[in-house]
Amino acid sequence: MKTIDKLYINGQWYQPDSSELLLITNPATEELCASVPKGNEKDVEIAIAAARQALQGWATTSAKARADLLIAAAKEMENRYDDLVEAHVVTMGCPRSIAGAYHVDAAIEGMRYYANLAQEMEVVKEKGNVLLLKEPVGVCAFINPWNYPLHQLTGKVAPALAAGCTIITKPAEQTPLPDFIMAEIFHKIGLPAGVFNLVTGSGRDIGPLMSSHPQVDMVSFTGSTAAGVNVAIAAAPTVKRVCQELGGKSALIITEDADLEAAVRYGVEDVMANTGQTCNALTRMFVPLSQYEQAVKLAASIALEQKVGDPLDESTTMGPMASQRQRETVLKYIRLGIEEGARLVTGGLNMPEGLMKGAYVKPTIFADVTNEMIIAREEIFGPVLCMLAYDDIEQAITMANDTIYGLSSGVFAKDQGSALKIARRLQAGQCYIQGSYFSTEAPFGGYKQSGNGREWGEQGMHEYIETKAIICG
Repeated sequence: MKTIDKLYINGQWYQPDSSELLLITNPATEELCASVPKGNEKDVEIAIAAARQALQGWATTSAKARADLLIAAAKEMENRYDDLVEAHVVTMGCPRSIAGAYHVDAAIEGMRYYANLAQEMEVVKEKGNVLLLKEPVGVCAFINPWNYPLHQLTGKVAPALAAGCTIITKPAEQTPLPDFIMAEIFHKIGLPAGVFNLVTGSGRDIGPLMSSHPQVDMVSFTGSTAAGVNVAIAAAPTVKRVCQELGGKSALIITEDADLEAAVRYGVEDVMANTGQTCNALTRMFVPLSQYEQAVKLAASIALEQKVGDPLDESTTMGPMASQRQRETVLKYIRLGIEEGARLVTGGLNMPEGLMKGAYVKPTIFADVTNEMIIAREEIFGPVLCMLAYDDIEQAITMANDTIYGLSSGVFAKDQGSALKIARRLQAGQCYIQGSYFSTEAPFGGYKQSGNGREWGEQGMHEYIETKAIICG
């Protein structure tokens, strides 16, 4: 078992105020795999003070110097690639054979991407007698999720560092190990003291402290919509900037003239990726009534291709849920779907064949789902796909938009032009057409109760920038 007994604050490994520990369980083996400090209010105060003290020096460091450090971090991430992969295997149960592609590659790319954007901070635009300057928003508090721990950390940290902000970050209790590796990397490359500070602890205890602290200028949160509301409430009295990436119940519309087999495969594999623990997963599949039963059969066959099992087995394509708690949540929704009258096509409540322990859930397909069912309206966050039928494309668009969420969406049509016409009408921050995938260039964030603000892309860096106007005489 890996034991970490110090936090990373003000450029050094810091002995926390309390001796309490967070115990981390491997969801595949149900055995303890690590322990980390359980930080408290005093630790948070010291970390925020360090970030505040470091802000002026880091904000006035040249853009090139900041970019060079981001590039150095990316290189060291490559050197620590195996360690970063292993951290996701052990704490999340992600299969080792795909953990790099799912969790590490885009994070390294993102570090380099924002290094290239750092120079934008020194660009001064002239509009008549007005000069427009960019300045960092200040001290940023990051509260990160457990489903893509490194990816989401990098999506916040890289643009913040490029903009000249300083940071205090709190990883999810289940998956803190990638963050400690990143702290080691930042320490090794010589990131100035106080620029990056890491405090682990209970989200209920230290999350509100970070969100409400008067010396924090911005809070970025990724997680459930309910928790995001609490973050916003805590941040409101100090009128700090809040960026939130919250829940989703995203729709994939397959048109009658699309390549049905390719479209259904794309949709099923999208939902099953990362054991369904993806906020922008296309968990509602809309299929023309004329092709519905054919699509259901295809979906069941494709779902059964998943090999659920030991993350260390090279042939495994799906590991466990990240925790037993999340497994119970997913099983609750599967039970609810059955009670609501949805047709269980494949999967269900039993453990996958050959597995006796671990937080495993079978790849599950529900047919005959209506948009009024709870399983079609609430985020399940597991390998569960809801298939819905529609009569015409207008009905499909109406049903796709009939949700409190608006994080992502997808369209699979005859061709890109046809898909684009539908994509423009979907109320979501992203739309994946014709089987496309994540891009660092694409701003990520939602409409409605899926959050506010954006991560990734140039817009992701704008969240960390204040615009100053100087009016000349």
